[in-house]
Amino acid sequence: MEKGAREKPPVRHRGHVADDTSQFPANANTDKELKKTKITFNGPFHSLSTDAATIMLRLGGNGVAQALAALAAALLLRLFAGPGPSLPSEEEDPPAADEGSGSGDGDSDGGGVLPVTIGWRNITCSLSDKRGRTVRFLLTDVSGEAKPGRLLAIMGPSGSGKTTLLNVLAGQLAASPRLRLTGRLEVNGRPRSHGGCKIAYVRQEDLFFSQLTVRETLSLAAELQLPNEPLVEERDEYVNKLLFRIGLVNCADSIVGDAKVRGISGGEKKRLSLACELIASPSVIFADEPTTGLDAFQAEKVMETLRQLAQDGHTVICSIHQPRSSVYSKFDDIMLLSEGAVVYAGPAKEEALYVCPDHVNPAEFLADLISVDYSSAESVHSSQKKIDDLVEAFSQSTSNIARVVPITELEGSKFSMKFGRKLIVRRRGGWWKKFWLLLKRAWMQASRDGPTNKVRTRMSIASAIIFGSVFWRMGRSQTSIQDRMGLLQVTAINTAMAALTKTVGVFPKERAIVDRERTKGSYGLGQYLLSKLLAEIPVGAVFPLIFGSVLYPMARLHPTLSRFGKFCGIVTVESFAASAMGLTVGAMVPTTEAAMALGPSLMTVFIVFGGYYVNSENTPVIFRWIPRASLIRWAFQGLCINEFSGLKFDHQHSFDIQTGEQALERLSFGGSRIRDTVVAQGRILMFWYWTTYLLLQRNKPKYQQLEPPPSQLQSLE
Repeated sequence: MEKGAREKPPVRHRGHVADDTSQFPANANTDKELKKTKITFNGPFHSLSTDAATIMLRLGGNGVAQALAALAAALLLRLFAGPGPSLPSEEEDPPAADEGSGSGDGDSDGGGVLPVTIGWRNITCSLSDKRGRTVRFLLTDVSGEAKPGRLLAIMGPSGSGKTTLLNVLAGQLAASPRLRLTGRLEVNGRPRSHGGCKIAYVRQEDLFFSQLTVRETLSLAAELQLPNEPLVEERDEYVNKLLFRIGLVNCADSIVGDAKVRGISGGEKKRLSLACELIASPSVIFADEPTTGLDAFQAEKVMETLRQLAQDGHTVICSIHQPRSSVYSKFDDIMLLSEGAVVYAGPAKEEALYVCPDHVNPAEFLADLISVDYSSAESVHSSQKKIDDLVEAFSQSTSNIARVVPITELEGSKFSMKFGRKLIVRRRGGWWKKFWLLLKRAWMQASRDGPTNKVRTRMSIASAIIFGSVFWRMGRSQTSIQDRMGLLQVTAINTAMAALTKTVGVFPKERAIVDRERTKGSYGLGQYLLSKLLAEIPVGAVFPLIFGSVLYPMARLHPTLSRFGKFCGIVTVESFAASAMGLTVGAMVPTTEAAMALGPSLMTVFIVFGGYYVNSENTPVIFRWIPRASLIRWAFQGLCINEFSGLKFDHQHSFDIQTGEQALERLSFGGSRIRDTVVAQGRILMFWYWTTYLLLQRNKPKYQQLEPPPSQLQSLE
């Protein structure tokens, strides 16, 4: 065998196949039209031989400060001077941003959907161990096609490779050095690398900004993806027609909601996901298990929407586990997978080569047919042999599959989109326009988040009352010096932890939304981070102000209005710096749980070097950079300077502390100014934002590249 070529994987390979699927309850009440549903091997791109049919019948300020300042300046320069977002390249991003391929006439014919046929040949996905040895085949020599105007359902038991295949076709398979993906993927008969098409990918998870209404979600998505400066009337008309078409008119002005706030239903969220993807007028729609988590009624409504989209000229491909009979009746074509291999691909309802019994759900019947029975050793062997025979028969019957014929035109008016007068094409919008839209969205999300804001308000008041009760009306005695330092330290810790936990609990979910929108090229990362920072300033400043307003008079801190204002200002800046640190933590780890574990751990280090427990002059040399980077240390230092400057204490002995300046000297805070501490916190804030920017850029989703099949490599050699 020549170098670089690999053996073709076997038709079947036993072993668990990674695939995110979920069980759906079977419905045995079959519709009348499905009482005699028949499954044939006469697919849209091949036909079975008589022998194969017979087989089927038989089977069934210092260096650190300067560095922080330089990073902050670099971030500001990048944010304000950086170019707007560019359309993602095909090597890095999925084909969602590609323009329509084919003859090119589709863009000018009055807003019709460009018909696209997707064909895939010999798709094989293998998983290797650390030594590079193949240990499992997720997909084995899978071939098929999906045509415009038809709804293709990829079906199979759990672990059959449905989601893996769908991700491969959509260009959304997460890259991994342990994966090897080979095969051919064609768009209208041409390799995808020679011309892509606009696609929509509806994932299982429906992620939205919870405080926006359905109409606002669609309007903002339209403004981010439609051409520059659309008229408000045209945009609103477009959104209204989309709401009617997807069936979201009744809930158009309801908030999306989340676990904390009741909003629209699961089925409506799924249809909203579809609507957001339809804004760019995609030719191909992929839906990963669109009925997951929905009841039977909502599942049927979602599938009816997908069928209508197919009838409008879209090429629709979905993965589904075990639908009810009424849902199955909506499929035009099906592809059955079992442990990564194709058992059948063809029309879902045609003249029978294999008859489904009466009063049986066809999907349930097929699932039983291609599933391995693990109840006993004999049943395992017999069911595996049956499936192997089915796969082998289908493989032999499709050995001479013809190439997909490019499709440039579809007949019939049913393939016309009635949304507008022109095909909507996404173009680059102005940087400031995108920034303003993101700022508007971030402000609505922050200001309307009533449950979170109420909890933060109550916690601020409760913490202030507790601290104020413990440090009630401190006097000027020698012991009050320690009390003041303790109060200011716990104030700094409480403010930082509250802001940190709030951010790390929310940002990982929001990051998933931002990654998806950035993948489409809707906006740039700098626009998002700057808009988020500015939108949260008014809301975020309220809680430190409430905390200070309750605590300050209770503890009888330095009783002047200017000192109170400085107190609130210092804790407010610290709160923003802690939130910025939370963004960095959320960008470092993939889940909310991991962020909640990592964030407080890092903050504990800053607490230890916060200026109260360890004097900065006694800090070991290798750790002296930590106090300079500790936001708690700078907040504590600023609060101490604000409180102790100008205070005089009662004293009886010459060694007693007589003035506040002497207390500051003992903390090694002498000679410092409040302005210096605020500037240091500002540098830390910008440092964390810059680090978040770099992490999000580095962790941008990457997708597995499709390599030519071994046979093609041999021909090239």
